[in-house]
Amino acid sequence: MDLKSGYPYWAVKNGLMQAFPPLRGDAACDVAIIGGGITGALIADELAAHGHEVVVIEQRDVGWGSSAASTALLQYEIDTHLVDLAARYGEDDAVLAYRACAEALVLLRDKARQVRDVDFAWNDSLYYASRRRHARDLEDEYGMRRRHGFDVEWLPREALAERFGFDAPAAILSHQAARVDAYRFAHRLFQRLARQGAAIHDRTRVAHIHRHARGVTLTTEGGQRVRAGHLVMAAGYASQQWLDQPVASNRSSYAFITDPVEPGRLGFLADTLLWESARPYLYLRSTGDGRLLVGGEDDAIDVPARRDARVDKKARALCGKLRKLFPQLDLSPAFAWAGTFAETRDGLPFFGPHRQHGPRIHFAMAYGGNGITYSMLGAGLLRARIERRAHPLARLFSFERLDR
Repeated sequence: MDLKSGYPYWAVKNGLMQAFPPLRGDAACDVAIIGGGITGALIADELAAHGHEVVVIEQRDVGWGSSAASTALLQYEIDTHLVDLAARYGEDDAVLAYRACAEALVLLRDKARQVRDVDFAWNDSLYYASRRRHARDLEDEYGMRRRHGFDVEWLPREALAERFGFDAPAAILSHQAARVDAYRFAHRLFQRLARQGAAIHDRTRVAHIHRHARGVTLTTEGGQRVRAGHLVMAAGYASQQWLDQPVASNRSSYAFITDPVEPGRLGFLADTLLWESARPYLYLRSTGDGRLLVGGEDDAIDVPARRDARVDKKARALCGKLRKLFPQLDLSPAFAWAGTFAETRDGLPFFGPHRQHGPRIHFAMAYGGNGITYSMLGAGLLRARIERRAHPLARLFSFERLDR
């Protein structure tokens, strides 16, 4: 599956950080993981840290799929408003999802500190109303978040202009957000796992999955077999091919990154994520070397050749939006790219078994704008399932909610 177009900055900046050996012989483990991106890395790290022997299999080079194109805005704020989740699933479940995402940011921060050098930084998040009619919805959203103890501020137009220097009807300022280099993060985690003795194999494609009473057996295109007690399918957007039930819609998102900007010129954007209420939404964030990343212009294109052809045009459109919002910056793209992403109807992920495949095959579908945050949560959730323990998010993040 062709997941990206153009020149994703993280792949250009980091290059191929490390090649892991393809699988050459048969293997056995507690848990096999298909997928060598940031989701697979976080899950493998969680399982290995708690005594589970893991084998990770990736068909490309590690991190070379969606993780290389990820813009990696880390937020507790889900693409679906807390108010709307509450209307759909009840206020308790909606607040549970938002609080869990806030807790995941702290877990990600701690893990980034352990592996080091992944451009992790704590940020604020400024979510502004794109249009006047959106301000009422944002005010309701602010009210519910504030009522449940989230660290937020309400900024009407005047306060927004005074503190942040741009014009919008209103905004919610949150003090819980972060950024990271997802590609580098995945590699650092896998490198640590390999040093600890975990089996990480890239350039290995699984051709067949056979489930049986005591687990699963994977057969690769080269004929090697991996016997495991459990399988975690963390192959990103390609995981949907293993299901006969549609659970998400694939889309394309576009981004560009600037050359390094002179210190101080970015102003509040140096440590604040910025995004808007329109859908699809424009978003901005900085990097540790002083660049500005601008993304959005999502569309329903899921044909690689058509997506490839749109990268330059979409970058120009994003550049125009940036200049309209902050005319004093006048920045241009240094690298531009596009990537596939998937959206669920409610903005929540899926973690756990699907009735089509039985209880020992677990899916890790960290879909939507909170993919890395969801992956951190999913790592703990899947470990609990494998260890036959209860987890507070198991029901809400399961395929069972499709029937609700």
